[in-house]
Amino acid sequence: MTRIPATVEQVREGQEYFKEGLSFHEAKNFKESIEVFKKCALINPYDPVHVDDLTRKLKQGSYKLLQESVAYMGCAAVHLNKLIGELDDRQKEEVPLDPSLSQVFRDWE
Repeated sequence: MTRIPATVEQVREGQEYFKEGLSFHEAKNFKESIEVFKKCALINPYDPVHVDDLTRKLKQGSYKLLQESVAYMGCAAVHLNKLIGELDDRQKEEVPLDPSLSQVFRDWE
């Protein structure tokens, strides 16, 4: 099955999920952040089993919830970035990156 490129609405939805997950993560509500980051990563996925594979690998390790949340945050961030990258310049103007997310991404560099 051929994957259809991301739409503006999917990027908006992903950005909202990412912001919500980040808020939960910062509030140390890691179970909630994990669930929301998963939702972000499952929007128009490149590999439909990627999140399941990540979940399986994390369960095999002895990770703390904080570490799991960070892993899913990274997965969601990379996925959201790829979705944004699929938009053309006109579409990107329709869904500008939230300033708080821009700061988070800069802090990670």
